[in-house]
Amino acid sequence: MGRRPRRNHSPAFKAKVAVAAIKGEKTMIELAQEFDVHPNQIKQWRDQLLEGATGVFGETPKTEPEPAIDVKTLHAKIGELTLENDFLSGALGKAGLLPSAKR
Repeated sequence: MGRRPRRNHSPAFKAKVAVAAIKGEKTMIELAQEFDVHPNQIKQWRDQLLEGATGVFGETPKTEPEPAIDVKTLHAKIGELTLENDFLSGALGKAGLLPSAKR
């Protein structure tokens, strides 16, 4: 028995399956046969829907604030890397390993 190629389900399909699982009118096995999805996948989608349901009614998920970008530090790092690059290209050029290096 060969493996089936990986399928990507749309969010609408996942929601439809998860809502059917929450209703409880059919067993997981029946839902798996109806939607051609593994029962473990149905349970995972159902759990995700239940966890995310509070966000629908006004609670926003806690987002971490973006870290402040320190431009001064970034410029210093760029300068450091440029200096190292110039030094190494010069050393390799003197050794004859880089034909295009400045001598």
